Amino acid sequence: MFDNLIESSRKPQSTLKQQVISLFLHGGLIFGAIKATQGAAETIRDIVVDTNMVFLRPPEAPPPPPPPPQNVVVTANPPPQGFQVVTPPDNIPTEIPPVNLNEKFDPKDFTGKGVEGGIAAGVVGGTGPVINGEVYLAAEVDQPPQITNQAQCMDFFMSNFPPVMKSAGIAGRVVMQFVVNTDGHIDGGNVKVVSSSHKAFEDPARKGITTACTFKAGSSRGQPVRVLVQQPVSFTLGR
Repeated sequence: MFDNLIESSRKPQSTLKQQVISLFLHGGLIFGAIKATQGAAETIRDIVVDTNMVFLRPPEAPPPPPPPPQNVVVTANPPPQGFQVVTPPDNIPTEIPPVNLNEKFDPKDFTGKGVEGGIAAGVVGGTGPVINGEVYLAAEVDQPPQITNQAQCMDFFMSNFPPVMKSAGIAGRVVMQFVVNTDGHIDGGNVKVVSSSHKAFEDPARKGITTACTFKAGSSRGQPVRVLVQQPVSFTLGR
């Protein structure tokens, strides 16, 4: 153990100039720290504002398709689905009858299933007329039915132009469907409207086809046959 303590060197005391400089340095550091803290607070506040949750409304469902125009009318009345009944002849023939090559036989029409008096190609619940006898389409015959008095037909349609539509300057078009029999006459029970530009034109078109227009029967293999026809009827404002 030492009996005497070793004297340490004496620290010099700071002058007034050094104290002033130190005061300014510490003040600058404090001021910078305050400014830096304020900027960080504003930055954090901006980030918080920018990250706010926003709830968006889900997209609305697309609107339903518009209904068909009121001036377009489509009529469909199919025959019932069923079967035909074979009626035995009153007098049994003693000779073989001649063969009709134009006659077609569909065994599906005689299955006994469905409604009596219907056809296999009909629709369940249908109430339309069943056309007895073979009926051909216009594309299936050699010579389709033809109008024999086209001028008279046009005169009838022009003279029966609906007055309301004519005064409004509205032309019309109706597509009729009917069966032309082997004698050239129209089967009145099978006349119907397939489509029309306006309902006001339907009655004049139906009346003209059934009363004012005459047809030459269609033929297949040189023999007259019944033909299903679709005939457009135009109501024009000019001749």
